[in-house]
Amino acid sequence: MIGFVYHVARTARPRQWLKNLALLAAPVFAGVLFEQGIALQMTKAFICFCAIASAGYYINDIVDAPKDRLHPVKKNRAIASGKISTKLAWIIAWVTALFAILFGYVFVGRFFSFMVIAYLVLQLIYSFYIRNVIILDALTVATLFIFRVISGALAVEVSVSSWLILATIGLSLLLAFGKRRSEKTLLMQHQKDSKLTRETLRHYPDTLLDSMISMSASFCIITYALFTFQVSPESLDPTIAQFLPSILRGPKLMMLSIPIVIYGVARYLYVIYEKKEGESPARVLLSDKPLLVSVVIWGLFIVGLVNLPPFVGKYWDNKTTKSSSIKESQRLDTIK
Repeated sequence: MIGFVYHVARTARPRQWLKNLALLAAPVFAGVLFEQGIALQMTKAFICFCAIASAGYYINDIVDAPKDRLHPVKKNRAIASGKISTKLAWIIAWVTALFAILFGYVFVGRFFSFMVIAYLVLQLIYSFYIRNVIILDALTVATLFIFRVISGALAVEVSVSSWLILATIGLSLLLAFGKRRSEKTLLMQHQKDSKLTRETLRHYPDTLLDSMISMSASFCIITYALFTFQVSPESLDPTIAQFLPSILRGPKLMMLSIPIVIYGVARYLYVIYEKKEGESPARVLLSDKPLLVSVVIWGLFIVGLVNLPPFVGKYWDNKTTKSSSIKESQRLDTIK
């Protein structure tokens, strides 16, 4: 029983849930992460997307089971190896998908649930058809990332920058093409004379993959740089600015995160080409310490710069107002 539960949970790909952190992009860059109710709302949205993503992984494994049995690593997946029957896998997939849609509609919002449905439909089209169409498969993966970012904005009713969408496209294309480059390298090492299990890999020349990876990396960095320039506040919160010299009160501080992004992208390219890894971006993120550290530093920097100043400012204003009220009350008591 324990073994069966383990295989059910493993097929749901909990490691891949890291991708759903893209939901936080809109509220984080809007500076509302620490406002009342936002954290709870984003938790609900995250649970919903973890469920719908897991349903997609189940369907993907069902469709891929015949080819996965030829793969040096994927042949051990629960559905491909027969540890979970195809019929039971379909039941788990649709129950999980239904839960995600209803949960999103009831606890997050109507428009959010529409995005969840759109995500599932596109995932189905990808699993049954698009994954076998060269280049379009990677573009679909990028679209799924965009759905996450837009869904995060819909969950808390904030706007999302067009430059952020473009930067997301660049990053997701980099991950998609990098994944295919690593898959091709891995398969060539294990079965040089065998038919590749992913149909599109046979049509991807190494030179094309290398060009698309280079283009995606450049596109990601450029659009992110423009995004940081656009969204950087013209001036800091007055409460914080009073402790800084004038030259630091109105700079484009968000642009300080650009070197971190450049390092992260370069490190990922190193992982692909030198370490011969990258088949699973989530696994790479958790196993490659320099890349993980760069992502954590970037996240802390953005949250600290965009979300903490308004939170501190409100706290300081409330404290000042309360202190002034107490002093005024004491002054009136003295007069009496």
